[in-house]
Amino acid sequence: MDTLAQSLLGTRGLSALWLLLLLSPAVLASYSIGIGRADSTGPTADIVFMGYAKMEQKGNGLHLRTFARAFIIDDGTERFVFVSVDNAMIGNDIRQEVLRKLKIQFGDMYTENNVMISGTHTHSAPGGFMLDMLFDLTTFGFVRESFDAVVNGITNSIQRAHNAVMPGRIFIIHGKVLDANINRSPQAYLNNPKSEREKYKYDVDKTLTQMQFIGADDKPLGVINWFAVHPTSMNNTNRLVSSDNVGYASILFEKTMNNNAMVGKGRFVAAFASTNLGDVSPNTRGPKCEFSGQNCSDQYTCPGKKEMCFASGPGKDMFDSTSIIAHRIYQESMRLWQSNEAMEVIGPVRVVHQYINMPEQSAEFYNETTKKVEEVHGCIPAMGYSFAAGTTDGPGSFAFEQGTTTSNPLWNTVRNFLATPTKDDIRCQSPKPILLTTGRIKLPYQWQPKIVSTQVAIIGNVVIAGVPGEFTTMSGRRLRESIRKVMSDASDDETSVIIAGLCNTYSDYITTPEEYQIQRYEGASTIYGPHTLTIYLKQYQELVKAAIQNKPISPGPPAPELLQSNLIILVPPVLYDTPRWRRNFGDVIQQPQKVASPGDTIIVIFVAGHPRNNLMTESTFLTVERLGDDEVWIPIATDADWETKFQWKRTSVILGSSQMTITWKIPQDIKLGEYRIRHNGYYRYVLGGVYPYYGVTNHFQVKVPAPNIRQRYYG
Repeated sequence: MDTLAQSLLGTRGLSALWLLLLLSPAVLASYSIGIGRADSTGPTADIVFMGYAKMEQKGNGLHLRTFARAFIIDDGTERFVFVSVDNAMIGNDIRQEVLRKLKIQFGDMYTENNVMISGTHTHSAPGGFMLDMLFDLTTFGFVRESFDAVVNGITNSIQRAHNAVMPGRIFIIHGKVLDANINRSPQAYLNNPKSEREKYKYDVDKTLTQMQFIGADDKPLGVINWFAVHPTSMNNTNRLVSSDNVGYASILFEKTMNNNAMVGKGRFVAAFASTNLGDVSPNTRGPKCEFSGQNCSDQYTCPGKKEMCFASGPGKDMFDSTSIIAHRIYQESMRLWQSNEAMEVIGPVRVVHQYINMPEQSAEFYNETTKKVEEVHGCIPAMGYSFAAGTTDGPGSFAFEQGTTTSNPLWNTVRNFLATPTKDDIRCQSPKPILLTTGRIKLPYQWQPKIVSTQVAIIGNVVIAGVPGEFTTMSGRRLRESIRKVMSDASDDETSVIIAGLCNTYSDYITTPEEYQIQRYEGASTIYGPHTLTIYLKQYQELVKAAIQNKPISPGPPAPELLQSNLIILVPPVLYDTPRWRRNFGDVIQQPQKVASPGDTIIVIFVAGHPRNNLMTESTFLTVERLGDDEVWIPIATDADWETKFQWKRTSVILGSSQMTITWKIPQDIKLGEYRIRHNGYYRYVLGGVYPYYGVTNHFQVKVPAPNIRQRYYG
């Protein structure tokens, strides 16, 4: 068929080829679909979170477990794997390690050509897994426990999806969520051409795109949702591991579809994946000065010396805000699921992948000012001054301000100790003043990638573009339009173009050239220069053409693997644990009250070992249990549930003593009865070895509170 199709290529050759593909026997058959989920929770204590770059933001407990969710789509000729993992981002070494593990079991079935791995971008998960020096700098180097947890979670999710493959159908539908995101860099957005901005009602994307998977037996299998929002409802004061707003939305959808099965269990899998979220914040009340409550300046600064410009909302605190945003996204996705308006996806599966060396790329750019087409190039990676200023979701340190386009001699001197930018670097990155020439720093090893992964999957009339970073709103819109144009040349069918963010490689941000000029945080973090997007527009159009033509392309230059380097590791291991004097591990220091009511919060404290002794993968540090009618204790909640939290504390560093505080907010719809809380953990013996322990609280009753007699009779 490929030979015949090639002979039909002409001015409308792509359309003829597409028609042939649609009529191929493989298209008329059902897709083979496999869906799997696995726990990817890393160390919950003593590891700095990845996202806000705050060294003091070390985890000390757990709010929500993180998961990897894998989706396999196979048309009988080609197989595509999409994984969404509750993590800040994905680095090349993570993907390569996953592929190595899969190769042992499945041979060459899963490769870098057909496996796309996307991070949700939660900022409340342990760091130290990226290997690129800049990203692991604030986490005190490489953390093997974090790396292995993410790799194993992704690998296990794909294995489970592989073992669950069955005939099925795919549907796609679009909705809107109007009150869950705002643009955190509106000045940069406004620098885009007015004629372009007038095409859109909002300065962020409000569309939620949902891909639905149904088994041949008409049983629901899963969904993938893409909605543009940063998972930064949990701010940089948070110390509990959490999958944030999109992770909680996944839990809500899965619990609904799995008849309230325990979190992480049940057949149905729901992923809320990242897309063009670069300049999009969930903190819908917008930025205010944290102490005075006054509006921030145009540069997002506040008059007080230590007063930061923070965005927050819509809730009373970060937990409330996380829940509100999660519910708004979940409710729209559930409405779409129940609407019966989704369109079936029919057509072949085509996947293409290519590594490209960004500083060596060139493209053509139409300059609106000169009205001429110019050849533009990528730059050696560099971070600008405004990168250090942070964002309103998480302000940075020192006195850096967003929107900085002039350099400072003092900071330039500090910069030059690491690497001095060349004149070409300065010219290429202009108007960005270079704070770190990351592409030229070679010690101890690579600071930021030069070679990135680019990937496209076409399933029928749906295109999923896996991009290696955070596209801003308008950057994403331009990429979707450029891909849609190529698809329209090939077929008259309406095309759904999805941008899957933070895939396979992480190379920070991608702004439009116009946004780059303003040098907000996103522009300062667009590391390959002002025409990073211009290069990507050309690259993804070429990938889409290759996929439509089923044409092989060169793999590109291999990305360096850093796992074998002499990695910097500064996080100390757990040396030993000891219980308190005259106590044992698992002893209850604080018991629950004897009687509680729905809406109350139970607080208990246990003598504990260090949580890093065992990550309790696919298990739990805590269980809320109800006494059943047959006198058997029934688990009704774990550490993966929204209503539970645990906070670990080292009470004596010298003695190695610890305690764990567990809280459970009793749901309003709880079944009344007798309850208890169990804690499971591991301790490290001073003479070697890691051993399990457990503890159980006293029983307590959950009852409806008695009426207030005085209020009842006397008002």
